[in-house]
Formats: sequence, C-alpha cells, structure tokens
Amino acid sequence: MSIAVIAGLGNPGSRYRNTRHNVGFALVEKLAAKLGVEWKTESRFEADIATVSYGERKLLLVKPQTFMNASGRSLGAILRYRKLTPQSLVVVYDDITLELGRPKLSLNGSAGGHNGIRDLLAQVGPGFLRYRIGVGAKPRKEMDLADYVLSKFSKDEQQFLAGQMPSYIEQFKLIIDKEAEHAMNSINQRTAPQHERND
Repeated sequence: MSIAVIAGLGNPGSRYRNTRHNVGFALVEKLAAKLGVEWKTESRFEADIATVSYGERKLLLVKPQTFMNASGRSLGAILRYRKLTPQSLVVVYDDITLELGRPKLSLNGSAGGHNGIRDLLAQVGPGFLRYRIGVGAKPRKEMDLADYVLSKFSKDEQQFLAGQMPSYIEQFKLIIDKEAEHAMNSINQRTAPQHERND
C-alpha cells in the first residue's frame, strides 16, 4: 500500500475551528505547517489541497470543504481524477469512543456512527486507512451527539492536544514509510495518553 492522499475531516468556516469534529483538519494543518507547504483551494474538488514532496513521492494533504457529512464527494472526486484506489488514502478524524488524544489506526470496519466515514464508504468504498484521534465521550448520556462533537475544546484540552501533535506527525511518517500492519501494531500498542479533565 502506497499512501498518496492524507485527508483530514472537518467542517469549513471559523465557527467550527477548535471543535471536536474538526480535529482532522487541525492535524493536517499542522502537517502542512511542519512541511512548509501552503493550502490552495481547488473548487473542482470542493477541497483545500496542499502538495507535499516526500522523498521522490508527491503527497496530497486535503481538507474537504463540503462539510463533514459529504466528505466522500470531495475525496471521491480527487481519487477518480488521479486514478487512485481507496488503499492510497488515509483519513484523519475524531472518535468519541477513544479518550482525549489517543490515536488509533485501523483499516476496516463500519462507520461507527461517524457521518463523514459513512459518506466515504458510500462514495469511495472500503480499503482506506483510518487514523482516529480520541475526543472523549459525551459528559452526559442525554447530551445530543451533534451538540457534543460540534462543541469547542476547552483551553486545557487544546493545550493537551497541541502537545500531542508532534507525536501524531511522527506516526504519520511511520504510516507513509511502512506497511499498514506495521504502523497499526506500533501506533495501537502504545500506552494511551493520560489527561485529567473536568467533565
């Protein structure tokens, strides 16, 4: 498997910045900044795209601008245009079943209630790598899920996630350089980060 596209999922617009649902955007933005590349809007793909030279390879960093629930429309258009398979794609997104900051890499499975992944499975099909970042569970069972994932991180949570970003970036080097199984074994077996929160 040769990764060619790294896509962070989220919602466009300043009102969604620093929300739980936009942690995918936040990571690919950090990747772009670390690699010194700039974002360009590609209206034909409904996405912001940054092109990265990585050794002899060209990688695309992508932020779909379709809003979360239609992420597959944008990424499907990119893969079709570049004649790429789902196996060339890794998607970064939020996961409420993982504690805050914990990463997990997987290859298969259902959408798990995540609308962005549900649309990707419908538009692109299975086979893409999934890099999930924990955003923590709802503080109250009765809280609406949409309200929770669209809520903003607290300052302490933002600082904690910012401290985790270098580790995530190192893990992406592993994902790009190694086979998926090797990357999964390394990333998923690490001790989960500990974070004290006031829920």
